[in-house]
Amino acid sequence: MPPLRNTGSAAEAERPEYAGRYLLESALGSGGMGVVHLATSASGLRLAVKVVHISHASDPEFRARFRQEVAAARRVSGAFTAPVVDADPEAERPWMATLFIDGPTLSERVKRNGPLSAEELARLGAGLAEGLRDIHRAGVVHRDLKPSNVLLAADGPKVIDFGISRPKDSLLRTETGKLIGTPPFMAPEQFQRPREVGPAADVFAMGAVLVHAATGRGPFDSDSPYIVAYQVVHNEPDLAGVPEILLPLITRCLAKEPADRPTPDELMTALRTSHVPRVPARQGVTALVPGQRGGGPGAVVPSPTTATHPKTPRNRGGRLAAVRSSAGPRGYVRRVAVGGVLLAVATAGFVVVRASQDAGGAASAQSRTDAAREFRPWDVTLSGGAGKNRMPVCSTDGASVYCTAPGVKAARINSADGRVDWSVKDEHATADADQDAAPFLSGGLLHVVTPGGTRLEALDPASGARRWDVDISSYAAVRHVGDTVLLMTDDGRVRSLDGATGDERWTERRGGAGAVWVSADGAGGAKGGGGTKGADGATGADGAGGADGAGGALFGAMPSPDGASTEVSSVDPASGALRWQKRLNGTLIPVGATAKGAGKGTGDALFLLATDADGYTDAVLRVDGAGRVVRRVQLSVPVDQAQATVAGNTVYVVGYAGSLLAVDTNAGDTNAADLSTGDTSADDTSGGGTSGGGTGKAGSAPRWRLETSVTRASRPAVVGNHVYLSAGDGRLLAVDAERGRLVGQTKTRMNDGRYTFSGTLPAPVTASGKVFATAPDGSVFAVTGRDPASW
Repeated sequence: MPPLRNTGSAAEAERPEYAGRYLLESALGSGGMGVVHLATSASGLRLAVKVVHISHASDPEFRARFRQEVAAARRVSGAFTAPVVDADPEAERPWMATLFIDGPTLSERVKRNGPLSAEELARLGAGLAEGLRDIHRAGVVHRDLKPSNVLLAADGPKVIDFGISRPKDSLLRTETGKLIGTPPFMAPEQFQRPREVGPAADVFAMGAVLVHAATGRGPFDSDSPYIVAYQVVHNEPDLAGVPEILLPLITRCLAKEPADRPTPDELMTALRTSHVPRVPARQGVTALVPGQRGGGPGAVVPSPTTATHPKTPRNRGGRLAAVRSSAGPRGYVRRVAVGGVLLAVATAGFVVVRASQDAGGAASAQSRTDAAREFRPWDVTLSGGAGKNRMPVCSTDGASVYCTAPGVKAARINSADGRVDWSVKDEHATADADQDAAPFLSGGLLHVVTPGGTRLEALDPASGARRWDVDISSYAAVRHVGDTVLLMTDDGRVRSLDGATGDERWTERRGGAGAVWVSADGAGGAKGGGGTKGADGATGADGAGGADGAGGALFGAMPSPDGASTEVSSVDPASGALRWQKRLNGTLIPVGATAKGAGKGTGDALFLLATDADGYTDAVLRVDGAGRVVRRVQLSVPVDQAQATVAGNTVYVVGYAGSLLAVDTNAGDTNAADLSTGDTSADDTSGGGTSGGGTGKAGSAPRWRLETSVTRASRPAVVGNHVYLSAGDGRLLAVDAERGRLVGQTKTRMNDGRYTFSGTLPAPVTASGKVFATAPDGSVFAVTGRDPASW
């Protein structure tokens, strides 16, 4: 074979041309021991060829480990692994060729598409159990089963990477200095008695892999491998978000003692897919277990005790509304990480964000202060008797809080004391219908999108009586801009309705599939929006999300099919007329806008998140309407599944892992000329060109960054000096907006464990010094926003 070349220290630079007689075509991935390349055999077989790094090829111990891996892989070659085609562990650069399996790893699948449904999880578990049975029958213990070592092929999961050592991936090593596994997926005996590790360790790892597949995180999570090791040995696993029907089995897999874990044969019997009901894949994982009693191993946090108010109110339909007082000493809050990966922006739709305004109406500042001083926290449960997505979705106009909930089309709650003024039952609600769009006040009426997104109804906010409705089943999204309702189709057609009468105002074709829009003064009312399902749903910068507006600038962003650029534009919402367009490099998602002036929207500003090919947000951009100047602030660490809220010139970004950032867009420089590829204004519609508009380059890092410890959080709501977040376990968090410090949090609000995961995680809403939030137990609660430390 030709000599193996080495032109540098990087993995790409040390890439050889051949491994044996196989021409290496491209690199598929790299690990601590070697690089995996794609190759093709003489007969046309596609192969995955692993070649050991140059630095390890001269190490006798690494060679011995690689020989062991080759021998193990050959012994277990079969239906549940990648069959070995050829290998040469004695070559100058040792290599092994296995059959190429066309499919993502489980890690990639969860990262890109979110957690698996219960049915998918059961199939995955059954396939892994059968694979482990065959592996163990061959006398092999994998010792490093983890999501990145599970390939999801068309005919079932495949276990790969036998016996590989990854010394660069962790600080945790054995006495000889060599890694024995990956800490979050290692069994307790691998840390305590590594010489006694047997097949049961793989069963423990399988349990951890299934937790990751169900929630997007492991049962023992920490940035430090040493803390992970301690948790694995001493702590109970965090199983919040795992489907209840699989909890007992996964709990047994994660038993501390190897003898207490099930065998692969037992797992195969228990994980037959016929034991799990079939449901649409879009449902939340815990919504797949009707009829099961709560309080199982996954119910980590008990539900709060309900104390009925002496004068418990009833709504107009006679349904009892339980009101709980939230006052009292604040107890210890145990962190419960609720898994599930939900998109920050709907795939094809529009998003609107409402700018700050005082929702207190005509009340004077002094009267609002007096009311806040007398305010006592309250807690009310909206019960419609249907649905598994338990979290209500709300908006407020200051005096009232308007909510939808499973089985409840709409309800009005007095913001001062939690009294339910009226509640309209949804007669057509089903157990699996989505309820994720907040009510929105437009044209003096309360607009509600029915579960499933089939109709938009306009209700009288005083009584809940229906005034008009329209069929929206053929539209991809519904957005509100002040007193204007925008109905959008996937192909870019926009129909504008009068919010007061439902009459059509105009119809235009704007953008296309994948377009996303924001406005400077409108929010809410979205099919597929309202919480972490989409950044387009619930609230705006002030969290109010439900008051009429005058109808300011409307901004749109449409990424190109290849993701290389994004066309941003400004549209008059009253007429649909184009104000200006500009094409920017990269994939950009609008998250908010501010209104700074009048007249053709030239004083407005649009804020966008820049995402890379994997969906990570790596920068924040601001496009000023005046001159279309672009400012870019680069993030030092990319944010996964980012959501954002705009307050002034600051963008508050939160990621799935709980990182909260304050990004000052004034920090961007405006000297570079490499961000913009074109600019067209309403006065220059000849197309393309570079007329008008400055560009900016990357500025400094975020003003502050806080790790909140919340695995899944809502979009932020910013009011005054505080940033508010809702957590998946029902907590409300308050962060100092200037210093980036956690200053208060409420107790967890989970129910008995049956519906602990909600497909929608709405942002808090605020008005008149009060903060209103919802929780997985179906409650709507209010606390004072002036002293979060008292929560």
